[in-house]
Parts: sequence; structure tokens; C-alpha cells
Amino acid sequence: MRFFVTGEQRREETLNTLVLFFLVYMIFQWISIGLMYFHRMSLYPKSIMDYYLGNPEKFTEPRSYQSLLEVSHAHLFSMGMLAVTLTHLLLFAQVSERIKLRLSLWVFFSMVTDELSGWLIRFVDPLFVWLKLGAFLSLEISMGMLIALVMMSLWRQRRALKLSAQQKHFRKRDSHTPPRVSGRTTPSDQ
Repeated sequence: MRFFVTGEQRREETLNTLVLFFLVYMIFQWISIGLMYFHRMSLYPKSIMDYYLGNPEKFTEPRSYQSLLEVSHAHLFSMGMLAVTLTHLLLFAQVSERIKLRLSLWVFFSMVTDELSGWLIRFVDPLFVWLKLGAFLSLEISMGMLIALVMMSLWRQRRALKLSAQQKHFRKRDSHTPPRVSGRTTPSDQ
């Protein structure tokens, strides 16, 4: 954390690389969220209703209070930590504060709505299926944008770091070369 607080992340290629590797890992996490969703449901409202309310034709039971509670318990912590980590990295991205705030709020709102909508479908009204569908799509889009913005910012910082290192190398090389004066000869040249 010290690297982010002091701003050293712009000078530390190693840290930049580690954060990029973390973001690649987060891409796999992001993909797995989608795969898990599509393993159980589709983008059709009927499949979402069948998942939460059960379907006698397919011999599936409605989601129980306990199963929803277990899923929510795991998701509320893990998705919350994921959001905090990614939005924390976004704070140091080279984008406007307005974009940072809006994207961060979008991610958190999508996560909470996605989690809450399953409960609403099961225990309030099946029409909340539209909220679940919108929340899932919103979550996937906002997380994808968040990861992409942080990666692009780190990539730009990485290029700037390399360019800065090259410029320092040339300045250092040029400072060790003694200046030549044309037309003059020294006694040692004769």
C-alpha cells in the first residue's frame, strides 16, 4: 500500500508488473462470474425464474432460504473485497475523478443489486427477474470497464517508465563524454 500512498507506483516497474498480473487474474475471475451465471441460467427471464422458483417440468426445487443465505454470505464478502481492491486501484488510474467516482458507484450498486435481486425473485415477486438480468449485465459491464481502465492506465505508466529510463540512460551517457573543441590542439596531441 505504501507504494500507492506515496505515488511510487509510477516509478516501480516491479510493482506495475505485479498489479498487471493481478488484473489478468481478475479477468479470469470476471470471466468465471459470467460462466457461473450461464451454467445455471441464461439471459432469458424464464431460465432465471426456473433457477430461483424451481420448475416441476425439469424437476428442480425453488431456492431455499438457507441456500440463498449461504450464497449471499460468501458473495457479500468476496465480491465486496473484489470491488474494494479494484476501485482502490482505479483511484490511481489516469482518468478524471468524475469517471472514477461514477464507475466505482456503478460497480458497487451492480453488486448489491445483483445479490439482492435473487432474494426478491424468490420471496417477493417473479417480476424482479428483470432486475436480476439488468444487474448481472450491469455488473459484468462495469467490472470489465473497471479492469480495462486500470490496465490501460498501468500500461501507459509502464511505457512512460521505460521512456524515462531510456532518457536517463542517454543523459548519463552524454554526461560522461568530454566535450570536444574543434581546431585546438593540446601539447599532448603533438
